[in-house]
Amino acid sequence: QVQLVESGGGLVQTGGSLRLSCAASGNIFSINVMAWYRQAPGKQRQLVASITRGDITNYADSVKGRFTISRDNAKNTVYLQMNSLKPEDTAVYYCNANKGILGNSWGRGTQVTVSS
Repeated sequence: QVQLVESGGGLVQTGGSLRLSCAASGNIFSINVMAWYRQAPGKQRQLVASITRGDITNYADSVKGRFTISRDNAKNTVYLQMNSLKPEDTAVYYCNANKGILGNSWGRGTQVTVSS
């Protein structure tokens, strides 16, 4: 089992920046993909960005050019740098660790609120 702890959320004005962190512990071997998802009130959880073991990244169209996902293997931590934030970025952001057929693990989430 993988434990994931997110941090870095908060309240920011439109155009501001935040950096989210996701610290992984436990059975982190065989994690194929680390990702950030978000869920706004009344909406489905959606993929924001992902990074593979080989550092291939993928982004939702709505965040391309504004968000950057990265990882620090020595710290077992994945980051999401969010710039030029918009009110529509307001959501709870969740970290995800995907081990393929071995399953998924989720963090508890961190709230990001962007004021207009």
